[in-house]
Amino acid sequence: KHLDSADIKECTRGFLSRYKLVRRNQRQVIEMNSFKEVHGVLPVLQTPFDSNDEIDKPILVREVNWVLDQGADGVTSGMVTEILKLSPSERMHMHEIVSETSNARGAITVLSAGSESVKQSLVYTRHAQEYKADAVMINPPLTTSLTDSDLYRYYGSILDATEIPVIIQDASGYVGRPLSLELQVKLLDQYGTRVYFKPEAVPIGQRLSIFMEATSGRARVFEGSGGGALIDTFQRGLVGTMPGADLTWVLVALWKALTEGDWKRVDQIAGPLANLISLEYSLDAYLAIEKYLLVKQGIFTNALVREPVGYRMDAQTKVNVDRLFTVLQERVNKK
Repeated sequence: KHLDSADIKECTRGFLSRYKLVRRNQRQVIEMNSFKEVHGVLPVLQTPFDSNDEIDKPILVREVNWVLDQGADGVTSGMVTEILKLSPSERMHMHEIVSETSNARGAITVLSAGSESVKQSLVYTRHAQEYKADAVMINPPLTTSLTDSDLYRYYGSILDATEIPVIIQDASGYVGRPLSLELQVKLLDQYGTRVYFKPEAVPIGQRLSIFMEATSGRARVFEGSGGGALIDTFQRGLVGTMPGADLTWVLVALWKALTEGDWKRVDQIAGPLANLISLEYSLDAYLAIEKYLLVKQGIFTNALVREPVGYRMDAQTKVNVDRLFTVLQERVNKK
């Protein structure tokens, strides 16, 4: 059949349309393959502030590099990064600093993208994707009580509109209601290897075993209690832990001992670590003690927490923290 110019133009348009579709799919595959497998010790960073209550960029860069120098597999941001006290522009600026510093070291980067709306969470998620993060961690909205159907739409809307892997954070300590196991199984069934999980509802260990059984061991889970539940949950199936940045070297040593099955060393480290974590009974307590220890180790120049705060260390707490810190140095052989 003889093709006239109109036929040729129509064929060309069809080819270009199919070509663009194939190229878009290829880009999506490339983008998915470009994300590192998220695993290991991923400390949650503290946000340093200067005397003007602004993010102290040089200190933040120092913190990221120090954490990685201690042997961490990467870094992440979360509640103890004071994300709830940062403006959206501050939060994204902080994430840019973290991503650029971590990526330059070839480390894993996870950025917190949860918020009170799908729209804002998408802003954070797309921003993290633009700055080459390997995953985002998303907590449920904190100011409203949602059904499983509502939460599935919340997470699904973000997953459907982006390519970056998502860590589903339970955050029940802040929300007051844990994510149901049924919801998490449904998200895993639908999105497969795009999703990881960070359960925080107690009893963490027993719930994790039920979750792993329900998913035939497919779920990839992070411990997120500062290391307090690490011993129990590691034996039930973990791919990593997200402790505070201040004790990175302790958690790196503990994770190594666990993966090597060195239970004598595990028990040497776990005792004083658990005693120290027991002092951090609230978000503000975590902030105060972790920043205090970062100052003690010469990483931060101050322990400023953005106001208002509901907890301040007293003299006896500092004595206890200092004593346990010294014990951990001895147990880990940290000079």
